[in-house]
Amino acid sequence: MGTSTGIVSGKVRKDLSEISNKTNQNVNIPVMENRSNSRKKKIQRRNKKTMICPVQKLFDTCKKVFANAKSGIVPSLDNIDMLRSVLDEIKPEDVGVSPKMPYFRSKMNSRSPLVTYLHIYKCHRFSIGIFCLPPSGVIPLHNHPEMTVFSKLLFGTMHIKSYDWVADSPQPSSDTRLAKVKVDSEFTAPCDTSILYPTDGGNMHCFTAKTACAVLDVLGPPYSDPAGRHCTYYFDYPFSSFSVDGVAVAEEEKEGYEWLKEREEEPEDLTVMAMMYSGPTIKE
Repeated sequence: MGTSTGIVSGKVRKDLSEISNKTNQNVNIPVMENRSNSRKKKIQRRNKKTMICPVQKLFDTCKKVFANAKSGIVPSLDNIDMLRSVLDEIKPEDVGVSPKMPYFRSKMNSRSPLVTYLHIYKCHRFSIGIFCLPPSGVIPLHNHPEMTVFSKLLFGTMHIKSYDWVADSPQPSSDTRLAKVKVDSEFTAPCDTSILYPTDGGNMHCFTAKTACAVLDVLGPPYSDPAGRHCTYYFDYPFSSFSVDGVAVAEEEKEGYEWLKEREEEPEDLTVMAMMYSGPTIKE
């Protein structure tokens, strides 16, 4: 769904006030003050040049965290914490998004509002992008095979429901498996970055926007059909929908389990349009 990245220069010119050349012939202190001020301003200019914008810091961190990214390879705990801490600090203005942008106005296309994806960067090791959801916008239930995914809700309130597969459970059919509900709650920004793993943390999830929402996503490695990392969509059914020999769940726990059936085609309510990212630029 990605497109080429749009670049907007983030350079800002700052005019420095003039330093007086007037000096006291009998006292040299003013000259020393001017030299001191000059040195301070040079240091200030140098520090500004070395400051890294949040998007660039995110990109640089992803390069380190996913340096050896391959299917099913989970970054070390230290690397996970490092990337999480960077994402936790990112604000909407750091990536050039605002609820006032047209992406967050409801535009009906088929049965649900149009969702916009702003592509920031993608390589074979990781991808970075922003999902822009107007109120009632939906990203249907889908998986992230052999991937580690970081999601940061930048603004808004969103309902998230996620699942993990129940290992070695008998199946009613080849395309239907038992899953345990991991999350079924509303989240409101600011909140912590969520992380899902290849086999834990809610690898299958769906998003429903309660208000206008923006979600910054980092995937490592990203989807790749040649590499076998296909995006699969699912229908979800209550546990009682199927009776399978060898599958038993206590009555009070049944709401925590559901059956997920693969969809043969993309969902009709999947209405995502890729648009050009126009936020702060990154340097590779």
